[in-house]
Formats: sequence, C-alpha cells, structure tokens
Amino acid sequence: MSTSNREVEVKIAVSTAAAARKAIRSAGFVIHVPRVFEANVLYDTPGQSLRGQGKLVRLREAGKSFKLTYKGRSQDSRHKIREELETNLDKPEVMRRVFEEIGLTPVFRYEKYRTEFSAPGAKGVITLDETPIGTFLEIEGPPRWIDRTAKQLGFGPEGYITDSYGALYLKYCREHNIRPANMVFAR
Repeated sequence: MSTSNREVEVKIAVSTAAAARKAIRSAGFVIHVPRVFEANVLYDTPGQSLRGQGKLVRLREAGKSFKLTYKGRSQDSRHKIREELETNLDKPEVMRRVFEEIGLTPVFRYEKYRTEFSAPGAKGVITLDETPIGTFLEIEGPPRWIDRTAKQLGFGPEGYITDSYGALYLKYCREHNIRPANMVFAR
C-alpha cells in the first residue's frame, strides 16, 4: 500500500506462518488478498548502477497479474521509507523487451508466498511473506500506525527489519555458508 507514491514499512521475522496468522487474526485483521505465489525479478544495468544508488526496478508476477515497480533510495529511519511507483502490466513480455532494448538485464530473482491482511478502518496493511529464507511480516502504513500495529502483534522496534529481501538473502547465505544465486524455492 502506497500513500502519495511513498512506501513506509518494516519487516519482522516470525517463527512460523501459522503463529503469525493467529496473531494477525487475534488483532482483528482478515485476509484481504489470499495467499499467492509471487515470482519477482529485479532489473539493473550491467554495472548495477541502480543498486549502487539504492534503487530498484522490479517485475512481479503474482498469480495471473503482473506489476512493474520502481523504488527509490530508502531514508535513514527505523521504518523503511522510500518512493514507490507501481503499475499493472497487461503484457509483461513487452516490458521485458523494453528493458532489454535500454540495457537493463535480470540481476536477481526471488520468490515468496504472500497473504495480505487488512482491518476495517486500518491505515495500512499487514502481509505475511513465506520465503525460502524464513517467514516475515511486512507492516505497511503511516509510521505511528506501524508501531501500534507491531505492538498489538507482540513486536517492538527492536524487531524491525528495513533490509530488502535481496539484502536478507545475502546475509542468510553468509550465515549458512551458501554461494548466493537467486532466492528461490527448491524445485
């Protein structure tokens, strides 16, 4: 959920998806978007100039829908705050071709199962992301709402993660002595 093209969020690592679902429901949230498999591809220049600037361009396939997303550099804060521009795509193959023509290539793939939760009158959303490296909540909305919602779910600012899934994946690979590639489920 973006407000004025600005994304404000935190991730929180959770032990299990089942425990997270129970806490989310106990806090009065219900499924807004059912669990769906997402395949995400980040694009960059050969020298990864976007990454060097803290920016990204992503194509996301979620079920039968496709989205193109641009994210700007994050502000230093206990919440992840950055510009986000997003649009639906009818023909992702055309966008892939455009990227190819302007010199952008796929640099990182990551997968997850995502369930989105909302509540009446809530100023944001909670997503439950099941990834190959663990399970995470993303709480997105105004900063005060994020803090209140996290507290309601039993978490404080000390559990906030503002890293991207790419950064979390690299950290996971270092900790488990795995050569980084793409964050995808075993086939």
